[in-house]
Amino acid sequence: MATETVAKPRTSMRVGVQKFGTFLSGMIMPNIGAFIAWGLITALFIEKGWIPVPQLGGFGTDAEGVPNTGLVGPMITYLLPLLIAYTGGRMVYDVRGGVVGAIGTMGVIVGAGIPMFIGAMIMGPLGGWTMKKIDSIWDGKIRPGFEMLVNNFSAGIWGALLAMLGFYGISPLVTAFSTAAGNGVQFLVNNGLLPLTSIFIEPAKVLFLNNAINHGVLTPLGIQQSLEQGKSILFLLEANPGPGLGILLAYMFFGKGLAKASAPGAAIIHFFGGIHEIYFPYVLMKPILILAAIGGGMTGIATLAITNSGLVAPAAPGSIIAVVAQTARDSYFGVILSVLLATTVSFLIASVILRSSKTPEGEAEEDGLSAATSKMEAMKGKKSSVSSLLTGGSAGGGGVAVLSGPVSNIVFACDAGMGSSAMGASVLRNKIRAAGFPDVKVTNSAIANLSDTYDIVITHQDLTERAMPATGSAVHVSVDNFMNSPRYDEIVELVKGSNSDASADQGAPGAAAPAAGAVAGAAGDTISDTDLEGAGPAGILVADSVVLNGKATTRDAAIDEAGRLLLARGAVDTGYLDAMHEREESVSTYMGSFLAIPHGTNAAKDHIMKSAVSVVRYPDGIDWNGKEVKFVVGVAGINNEHLHILSSIAKVFTNKAQVAQLESATTVEEVLDLFGKVNS
Repeated sequence: MATETVAKPRTSMRVGVQKFGTFLSGMIMPNIGAFIAWGLITALFIEKGWIPVPQLGGFGTDAEGVPNTGLVGPMITYLLPLLIAYTGGRMVYDVRGGVVGAIGTMGVIVGAGIPMFIGAMIMGPLGGWTMKKIDSIWDGKIRPGFEMLVNNFSAGIWGALLAMLGFYGISPLVTAFSTAAGNGVQFLVNNGLLPLTSIFIEPAKVLFLNNAINHGVLTPLGIQQSLEQGKSILFLLEANPGPGLGILLAYMFFGKGLAKASAPGAAIIHFFGGIHEIYFPYVLMKPILILAAIGGGMTGIATLAITNSGLVAPAAPGSIIAVVAQTARDSYFGVILSVLLATTVSFLIASVILRSSKTPEGEAEEDGLSAATSKMEAMKGKKSSVSSLLTGGSAGGGGVAVLSGPVSNIVFACDAGMGSSAMGASVLRNKIRAAGFPDVKVTNSAIANLSDTYDIVITHQDLTERAMPATGSAVHVSVDNFMNSPRYDEIVELVKGSNSDASADQGAPGAAAPAAGAVAGAAGDTISDTDLEGAGPAGILVADSVVLNGKATTRDAAIDEAGRLLLARGAVDTGYLDAMHEREESVSTYMGSFLAIPHGTNAAKDHIMKSAVSVVRYPDGIDWNGKEVKFVVGVAGINNEHLHILSSIAKVFTNKAQVAQLESATTVEEVLDLFGKVNS
């Protein structure tokens, strides 16, 4: 496992603004494609567009004198706010939260009569959070068979109430705020003061505070302005690539060492790829360079104001390609000129600073850039996706994410999210509880259902590469078996280190606050602490599915023997047995402690009719890919029904004395007794 760098938990106002901005960005960025689509339709088909089409642009009337609705108005009024609201609600409480958040936002939209992006960013998360709290009131108290009735009606009733709250309560407040903010921006424009915003925006970018400003204020106001005027200068206050490009060009000509060598590649990524964070370490190396960014930003904004230029929609990412694509029809000259002049001014100021400054004695330029990159990642709270270019590391190499705070959410991931990951989660959960951190959430999931909401992701060493793309901000731990890996002790120490420091800062011994968005995956994909506390459903492990003297002598024959017991129970069909072999060929289900738990792939869940577990003992042992196995547990699970028994099995096989009792058991009842009363 690669060495993790653990950043100290931070509780400053800056970090709070960062987190708030990241949350806002999380609502906007997944929907940028919709913003681009709206921007293109607006640029092409409105009355002043490239190809005016009344039916699409929403101007003029039809043959009967009825005003054309078009696409532009409905998309900006309904589609985009509802997408934002759904995304925000889903971030808090998965799909259920997204649906309720969208319902509530509809009330704000209708009540205001104008695009309600700020209202959507309030109502979406509010709907998800309140629905989550309401569901917790009767969690575990609903009688079997009434779950769907309660879930659907509670969401519908609460959504309707939120819609009325949005209509009568939230809508007037957000309208007043939007009007005041718009008047403030117009005041700055009328008095030629808008360029001064760079004094705040450019330092905010380097400190990763820009998301709160950009997505919380500038984008909503810019869209309203674009709807009224056909373009907005506000979209380029933060997205202009000129200031950063000027700084990188100055390093190309006047930098030294690694900073000079890496600047050309960084400039290409920044200007064409739109990843602005690539230039932040160059500024952090010499903080006075922020003056170059401010000067370039002010020049770009002044140029836009003088030429009355702007974009029709947000440019995301801040690439010159995205900027040009969203430029209004009459603004190409002004927008391109603003980028060129911003680059020139930033380059000139940065060049003077670099030529007149010296590297501190005893410090190499390479060390300065590496230290600045590490500082940037610490402020960001995770490893940068482009930092390897600056530090000379290989992309996709051994780098891992930086823990930005206490560990609160750990996931075990395997192909199906059914057997091995569930048992591993149970083992680690017990270790972390024993260490005094009961609030740390340890779940399991299929790799296909992972999301980037976890602090630590644990996978079999053969599956780590598959898990990393979906969980880029997590620390990844690879293990060779899920039952007794020494990595578990390392993870416990990692939790102790990060959470104890956080507890000291926050005054709460041994407790980590649950991360937003900790609920991940659909039903049946994850297992939480509460899922394991209750008794398992009846009939999952029965006496007929326990064999004390298996007849198989090979791994594949043992899989067949365990699978046929599941088949005899009517729990699976023959397709599932094939999937058990397929799973074994991709990643071994050997767990350690003489145990293997063969089960199907994630794609084979349709072959499961009901949850069941089979147990076959091989007193003389069989060879399992070079490992000795004496117990084979066949697993088929729907939802979380089988996980209680797997938790019991995991506890038994981490206890050497109980494993010895299993080996010496003479009756099926002894085996069932050791696994606990899982059917009660």
